[in-house]
Amino acid sequence: MDDTRAQAYAARFDKVLQHIEANLGETLSVERLSQVAHFSRFHFHRQFADYIGVGVARYILLLRLRQASLQLVFNRGRRVIDIALEAGFENPESFSRAFRNTFGCSPSDFRRRPDWEDWHTRYRFRLPERKLSVQVEIVEFDTTLIAVRAHRGPVEKINESVAHFIEWRKRTGLSPKDVARTFGIAYDNPDTTEPALFRFDICGEVAGEVPANGQGVVTKTLPGGRCARVRHLGSHQRIGESIYALYRDWLPGSGEELRDFPLFFHYLNLLPDTPEAALVTDIYLPLKSLPT
Repeated sequence: MDDTRAQAYAARFDKVLQHIEANLGETLSVERLSQVAHFSRFHFHRQFADYIGVGVARYILLLRLRQASLQLVFNRGRRVIDIALEAGFENPESFSRAFRNTFGCSPSDFRRRPDWEDWHTRYRFRLPERKLSVQVEIVEFDTTLIAVRAHRGPVEKINESVAHFIEWRKRTGLSPKDVARTFGIAYDNPDTTEPALFRFDICGEVAGEVPANGQGVVTKTLPGGRCARVRHLGSHQRIGESIYALYRDWLPGSGEELRDFPLFFHYLNLLPDTPEAALVTDIYLPLKSLPT
């Protein structure tokens, strides 16, 4: 298959994946999904499994359970039955059965003691990298005081650090998520960094110094300056596609030089309040100042 045909084939599957993510609470029949991709319904099962590495029904189930498990842990005030119905399950019994069969524990047990490393092993799909064409803006980012919960270690355990940061936010009210901006600082590429050495900061905008606390949150500063900014739409799990396009396609021909500060993210909306398909994230690549 030549490159043009391969890209067209990938684009048809991408439409299917986006449709699934955007409609997890709805009925997702094979007939409808095959129509979205313009594939024959008689062959769609095999095509999907060969392309993604898992059958379409299993893929949909896993995405529904991913949505539900994030709600369980990060939105503890919600009832399990409401989480189950919103994720597309007919009743709490079918949800609990599917959850236990997939993760080896009940939804309530996962809410109390989530095993994120084991959880991540269920989501290693064979998703081919999309060749994105990114729109790059050069902007001035203002110096910003931030509260930071540092994550150090495997990327699969980052949700543990996120949980500590959310707990700090809720307890102190010093960086309310509906008012203060939320950032992430990516010191390392998880694809090329030894898991034990991976570094990522979870950050929230604050007005002043952060008092000592039990969640390990400290005060830092996001430095101001020129940045290249790209907007990523959709799942954080595929944000690398926008990052690679920025480094690989835009930077070499831009004439710009990189500043000595890591790439960072501004999360314009957040899980679990926002469905993965509707997430919006601005990626900032710090640049050196123009010569005077």
